[in-house]
Amino acid sequence: MQVASSEQLDSESANSVAQLRSLEAERLFHSLRIGQQRLAQWQGGELAVSAVPGAGKSTGMAIASALTIAREQLHSRKQLVIVTFTRSAAANIKAKIRQCLRGLYLPPTGFVVNTLHGLALNIASRHPDKSGLNLDGLTVISPNQNHRLIRNCVEHWIANHPRLYYALLEGTEFDGEETERIRRQSVLRTEVLPEIVKTVIHEAKSSGLLPQDLWELSQQAGGNYQILAIAAGLYEQYQQLLQQRDLIDYDEMILAALRVLDNDSARRLWQEQVFAVFEDEAQDSTPLQTKLLEILATDANNSQLNLVRVGDPNQAINSTFTPADPIYFRKFCQSCDDRDRLATMAQAGRSSQIVIDAANFVLDWVSKSKVAGNEEPFSYQLIRPVNPGDPQPDANPQPTGKGLEIHTPRDVYHSVELIGNRIVELFRENPEANAAVLVRENRQGTFVAQQLSYLRSLKPKIEVYDVAQSDRYSLVPGEVLSLLQFASRPHSPNYLKAALEALVQRKLIPTQDLNALSTLPEKFLYPGPLDPQPSATVLAARNVCRRLLDARLQLPSYQLIPFIAAEILKYDKNELATADKLAERISQQTHGNNTLGNAIAALTEIVTAESFDAVETEEPETRYLRPRQLTIITMHKAKGLDWDYVFIPFLHEDNIPGSPWVPNAAKFLGDFTLSEVARAQIRTSLHGDKVLPEAELAWQQATNLKTAEEFRLLYVAMTRAKRLLWLSAAAKGPFRWSAFNWERGGKLQEKKPCPVIPALQKRFPKSVIYRYLK
Repeated sequence: MQVASSEQLDSESANSVAQLRSLEAERLFHSLRIGQQRLAQWQGGELAVSAVPGAGKSTGMAIASALTIAREQLHSRKQLVIVTFTRSAAANIKAKIRQCLRGLYLPPTGFVVNTLHGLALNIASRHPDKSGLNLDGLTVISPNQNHRLIRNCVEHWIANHPRLYYALLEGTEFDGEETERIRRQSVLRTEVLPEIVKTVIHEAKSSGLLPQDLWELSQQAGGNYQILAIAAGLYEQYQQLLQQRDLIDYDEMILAALRVLDNDSARRLWQEQVFAVFEDEAQDSTPLQTKLLEILATDANNSQLNLVRVGDPNQAINSTFTPADPIYFRKFCQSCDDRDRLATMAQAGRSSQIVIDAANFVLDWVSKSKVAGNEEPFSYQLIRPVNPGDPQPDANPQPTGKGLEIHTPRDVYHSVELIGNRIVELFRENPEANAAVLVRENRQGTFVAQQLSYLRSLKPKIEVYDVAQSDRYSLVPGEVLSLLQFASRPHSPNYLKAALEALVQRKLIPTQDLNALSTLPEKFLYPGPLDPQPSATVLAARNVCRRLLDARLQLPSYQLIPFIAAEILKYDKNELATADKLAERISQQTHGNNTLGNAIAALTEIVTAESFDAVETEEPETRYLRPRQLTIITMHKAKGLDWDYVFIPFLHEDNIPGSPWVPNAAKFLGDFTLSEVARAQIRTSLHGDKVLPEAELAWQQATNLKTAEEFRLLYVAMTRAKRLLWLSAAAKGPFRWSAFNWERGGKLQEKKPCPVIPALQKRFPKSVIYRYLK
């Protein structure tokens, strides 16, 4: 009897593992659809993958990544870099790749998954001498319009550029009246100029433009206000303040990483570690982010670009408030198509056939109707159902009822009543299903959540989960700071306006012209006997402010935060828990010297550094898709998710597509907003046009861009539905949701439906379930 040697056993074992690995690789490959298989077959060079909603981009990318790692025998010193848009998406695809590698009997190595900013931060932090960033002493911020950095930037710019500032102040039709001058100063300082900082600098910086570039562009642009010159000056001031205060923003991370890769030795070091780059959600990348990925994806000998970009230009829904623009991914797809390097994932198993038909109809109708002027909202890629025998379980499920329901209720109250009734029916038939109401703005979601709160009292209950409510917890420090600052300096117009804005956002006082109230704080808070009688809305705001000032005199400073949270801002239990945590932290930081000034200083530091985590007493994002739950969520947040039943109410023309809105307070500058005009001019330059549009034409371009994106947003919302898509456009609705107070019987008016609704009713007449006849 012969005994096998250890070498023979090892060889047989290796052969057995190799056979199992080969079989599993073949199984994984054949589990993919045709478009996904093209991705899995990639072996080098550039590849564009254009995928429709529900096509399985993340699954295809995960399997393609695992097969590439196995085929190329990648390891920790030669890795596949996968880049996606959000941390949750990165975690999801990382888990899928690990699972595939486990089935292939391979260790979970040879790849890294990052967000774009996470990848850039990693590169910059590894080379602080070349990036110019010493992250041990820097704080990363994401400044909003009311951020102290932006306010200081505006004040410094005004002091350094009085001529440009006074041109804005004069505006149009100014008669020199002092009260109007003060009002305009407030609007410019707190609204117009901060919005330019927030919007235009992000646009320019993410596109690789420096302040000097904006100065040069300003020479090409006409107009009375020299908008790009204003933006350039603000940009310079913003960068100086970032450096002085050891702060960086997310755009600075990308720039810092590019500074590292400008160095030959550092660039070669990184390129030798990267086998290829796979990018997900490529339609949301900015030019600067794309440049970063292209450098990393180029092999060290500069002989080949190993870059795979997967996305869907029809799901680009961030370009009106971020520098992302679908035009760049479209150009990449066209370039790849010219070289036979374009793959399409047109089959999707998420939705039933009628939902697919409705989404395809909207894409086709919008494309042909030219509702967005010269802007092209969609690439003409229709969704197709999967083939019979598709491996996805329950692919293209049977519709529930008609699968598509179109309603014209009497008003928005009736809309929500119909939703509630239908939800009860659906969950009675299928208790394990889930559903969502998708809204255009958070105020609509709050309205729906309050009107449907009765569903929680049913037996068995139906959970109603308002996603926006959980998002509010992160706003607690900023809101409390606004009210504390007002309490400390009630005669400051800026502090008064910030406090009033917080109260309006919380729907604690009626919406009104806050600039008129904050221009003369003393007159607003304590009017004289000869002053005119205030309106009910002004009186409501005054009473809340006076109540806070009374508490400031009567309570010790350490009790003000709990008082503001419970009595002024009317926080719920989650927000109160967050406020209590905040008060405890400030008490620790000011121990032994608990003055209001020190509390404000400590809270300002927390808000500026954005270093405070809210208290979550309920489970976070995982709750979005729970069975027997109605999730209320905005269309933007719904991207990447799906539900059995999707309800989309309030589809009115002024909601989708709507139009860019010029606040009444800023109309003294003209019928456009300076920030959007500047951004349109910058984009025109980036797209290669040498002639920049005048303000009015740039505003029209911004309007067309918004219209195109709103229809893409509707398309994304519709394609979240699996078995039932419920649409409605009520005959009556509020004039403006931001000013609608349903608890006080806000008035409704006649509303026009979103233009696609009549077209859908005509195309799918059997899906018209309810139509209110006047």
